[in-house]
Amino acid sequence: MTGAPTSDTRERLIAAAADLIAAAPGEEFSLRAVCDAVGVKMPTLYHFFGSKQGLIDAVIEHGFDLYLNEKSSMESSGDPIQDIRAGWDAHVAFGLANPGFYTLMYGKVRPGHSPEAQSRPSEILRALTARAAEQGRLLVPSEQAAAHILVTNIGVTLRQIILAAPDPALSQAVREGAISAITGKGTRANDSLTTAIELAAAQPDVLGKAETQLLIEWLGRLSRVEKLQ
Repeated sequence: MTGAPTSDTRERLIAAAADLIAAAPGEEFSLRAVCDAVGVKMPTLYHFFGSKQGLIDAVIEHGFDLYLNEKSSMESSGDPIQDIRAGWDAHVAFGLANPGFYTLMYGKVRPGHSPEAQSRPSEILRALTARAAEQGRLLVPSEQAAAHILVTNIGVTLRQIILAAPDPALSQAVREGAISAITGKGTRANDSLTTAIELAAAQPDVLGKAETQLLIEWLGRLSRVEKLQ
């Protein structure tokens, strides 16, 4: 390849690195192999990324783009707790389908450093726990609830990647344990209303989507009234 580097060249370098990472999850990849795949020299790669870590950071950003594109296609159930469940399952599914990306996104730890792209899915989770807090359904502050869900979700996903074997029973058990820890489900007086909300949200086809969301809103109001009495 000749001529000045272009933004298209940058994207092709990211794609080539992503392909190498996907082909051999957890293994080091060669910058030379990336350049050869695109047909450029090493100075071109350094022009765009400055270093190997700069390229890795760009690949991590690409991984989060893929992850968030999948999450954006998910419809809200109308209930934040049910949406946390769905988000958990989507997180695990993405990690198992993309172990190379996932281990870069969440498994490579540098003390004091968090990839900027990690904040994007975390904001979605914090919005859900904030809604749950507004509905009076959390035992802990919403920020703590979001952190609790995230760290357990990452842990159960990494374990399945390490073992190279899906374990849906483990994932479900850890998921429900984490949700119980932040909601206190099973210890509160208005558990019957909470259960009804989550049952409706989990099976929207029974009543219909619009009717289910209306029911969730009504039950949520009753739950908040009960807490005030």
